[in-house]
Amino acid sequence: MKRVLRKRIVPNGWQLKKIKDIGQTGSGGTPLSTKKEYYENGDVPWVNSGEVIGFKLNETQNYITKKGLEKSSAKLFPKGSVLVAMYGATAGKASVLNFKASINQAICAIIPNKSYNNFFLKYYIDLLYQYLVGVSTGSARDNLNQNGIQNLEIPFPSKSIQDNIAKVLSDIDSRIEINNKINCELESLAKVIYDYWFVQFDFPDANGKPYKSSGGNMVYNEVLKREIPKGWEVEFINDVVEVKDGTHDSPKYIENGYKLITSKHLKQSGLDFENAKSISKEDYININKRSKVDSGDILFSMIGNIGTIYKVEEQILDFAIKNVALYKTSENQTLKNYIYMCLKGYDMEAYMANVIFGSIQKFIGLGSLRKMPLLLNEQVVTAYKDKTEPIFRQMNNLKKENQKLVALRDWLLPMLMNGQVSVDDAKIEV
Repeated sequence: MKRVLRKRIVPNGWQLKKIKDIGQTGSGGTPLSTKKEYYENGDVPWVNSGEVIGFKLNETQNYITKKGLEKSSAKLFPKGSVLVAMYGATAGKASVLNFKASINQAICAIIPNKSYNNFFLKYYIDLLYQYLVGVSTGSARDNLNQNGIQNLEIPFPSKSIQDNIAKVLSDIDSRIEINNKINCELESLAKVIYDYWFVQFDFPDANGKPYKSSGGNMVYNEVLKREIPKGWEVEFINDVVEVKDGTHDSPKYIENGYKLITSKHLKQSGLDFENAKSISKEDYININKRSKVDSGDILFSMIGNIGTIYKVEEQILDFAIKNVALYKTSENQTLKNYIYMCLKGYDMEAYMANVIFGSIQKFIGLGSLRKMPLLLNEQVVTAYKDKTEPIFRQMNNLKKENQKLVALRDWLLPMLMNGQVSVDDAKIEV
C-alpha cells in the first residue's frame, strides 16, 4: 500500500502486531460465469464485497455449487472470520462472518488465533476506514490488497481487555441490529394492512366487513389493468403531491461541509452520511432552491439500485440530493405513509417494469415518476393513516434511538482504542 498510515496512539501495555502475525488470512475467487453448473441450484454461500457492511454478516444473497467452489480459487472460511472489502463500493469496510461461507476475490478474510478477539480486530479496522478508503481509491485498482492488509499494524491489549472493549461496542451494534429487525417486522405489518386494503380491496366497508369479499362493487380500470372498487379514482401522483428531483450538476467536493446524498446513500436503515461527500454552503443553498428536503418527505433512488426508498423523519436536515427523486409528502401528512407504501407496492412495481431505461446503468426519469398512477379514496386512505400511525410512530422512535446509538458508538470507538476512555468508564446499558 502506497499511503503512509498516520502515527497512532498506542496505550501503555498494548503491543503492535501485524495482522499476518495474529492468525491466517486469505482471499476468495469467482467461478467462471459462463459455466451454469457453477451457479445453478448452488448451496454454498458465496459472499461478495458489496455485502461486507455492518458489524456482523448474517446472510448472503449469493450461492455457488460445490463444483464451482472446487473449480475456482474461492475458499470456505469459518464463522468468526473478519472480512475486509478490498475494492468496490464497500472498500475498507469490515464485518465478522456469522456463518461458514466462501468469498469472492475482492475480500480479504482474517482468521485470528485464540489470543485475539475477532470483534476487537473488526472495530480497529473500522477506526482505519478513512485510511483504507484512501488506499483503495489510488491509481491502481489493487492498491488495497491482501498483502497490504496482512502488513497493517494493530495495537492489541491483553485478551481480556480486547474482550471487554469488543463487548461494549458490539452490545451497541447488537441493539442497533435488533431495532432494525423490529422495524422490518413493523413495516411488514403496515404492508400487510396496505395489501389487504389496497391490493385485495378487503378494507372495512360501512358495516365493518371486508369490502370485496363481502360483494363490494368492482370495476375494471384500464390504467392499472385490474379491478378496483367502484367510485375510486386513479390520478398521476404529481397531481396529488409534488414530485421533484435533486441537482443535475456535479458540485465540487470539499473536505468539510454539507453532505450530498445520492442514490447509493439511500439505505433502508437510514441515510449513509459516512460515505457521502461534502459540498460548500453555496452549492448546498443553490441545490436546495430546486429540491429542498423537509421532514416528512420521501426520497426515491433514480439510478443504480432503483426504487430504494427512505422516508425522512429527521427534524434537523443539513444535506442536499443528487440522482434522487423527492416526493413532497411533508405538505400532506394524511397521504405520507400511504404514498410511502404505494411506492413499495404492487402497482408501482408493475409500473416501473415499463419505465426503467439503460442497459448498463439503469435509471428512471423524473417524468415517469411524476406519471405514476396513484389509487385514491380519501376515506379509506385516512382510515389507513389512523390504523398504521402507531406502527410508523414506533418505527420512527426506534430509528431515532439507533441514530443516538450510532453517535455513541462512533464517539467511543477512537476513545477506547486510544486508551482515552477505559472499559469501566464506557460501561453503559443498551
